Amino acid sequence: MIKHTPALITFLSVAVATSCLAKDEEKPDPKLTEQWEPKVQVVDVPSSGIPSDAIVLFDGSNLDAWEHTNPKAENEWIVADGIVTIAPQKPKTNNGLRTKQSFGDVQFHLEFRSPEVVDGNGQGRGNSGLFFGGGRYETQILDSYQNETYANGQLGSLYKQFPPLANPARKPGEWSTYDVIYIAPRFHADGSLKSPARMTTFINGVLTQLDAELYGPTIFRGLPEYKAHPVKQPISLQDHTDAVSFRNIWLRELDGEEINDRTILPELKAKK
Repeated sequence: MIKHTPALITFLSVAVATSCLAKDEEKPDPKLTEQWEPKVQVVDVPSSGIPSDAIVLFDGSNLDAWEHTNPKAENEWIVADGIVTIAPQKPKTNNGLRTKQSFGDVQFHLEFRSPEVVDGNGQGRGNSGLFFGGGRYETQILDSYQNETYANGQLGSLYKQFPPLANPARKPGEWSTYDVIYIAPRFHADGSLKSPARMTTFINGVLTQLDAELYGPTIFRGLPEYKAHPVKQPISLQDHTDAVSFRNIWLRELDGEEINDRTILPELKAKK
């Protein structure tokens, strides 16, 4: 057995420390990857859950932020007890609501409820839709609780394009939350597509779409195809004749181009 004398132990300790110090000196200064500017925006979130920088589109009192998509139709959207409900009318009138203000990239939140009394099945049960880009890009609202329909048409689908990653539908008559990150498409000066529309969605806190790139606008028949349009467009809620209710609707405006550009520190990005 080799006995380590105190002198030998001291020598080895110094050697190891010196070696570690030399290796540390070879590493880059950690300050090179510290980013201090620009300062991160402070957003207060009170108990109401509505961020301080949010634009409230419906607080339960009125529809001042909205207008009808078909003003000539007779049916209305009824505001009562802090919620707004589609007034069913047949034949179908397609008298949805759209925001008076136009928006581009957003974080969007609403709460919805399908009718407690089930009437119909498939696409004819608790059907509505949330549209971005001036009525072009739909993420589906549907009563998908024990209700069979085509996968890319059920609750949480990007209609006729992407089925949801999960079905978190609650029972008819129960409130659900819908949270969407929408990044508007961009177009070149000649009208050709620069970058597609993208959506990430959560329903009742469950991820249902992850940065899905849409093939074009939502269409019922055929294949979608992009046509150039401004980044900022109204957001709309669909009237599909079912008495779907909504409350607590708000959004935060985002900058999709800034989000895309912040994946790596500028200093490191320049070296790549």
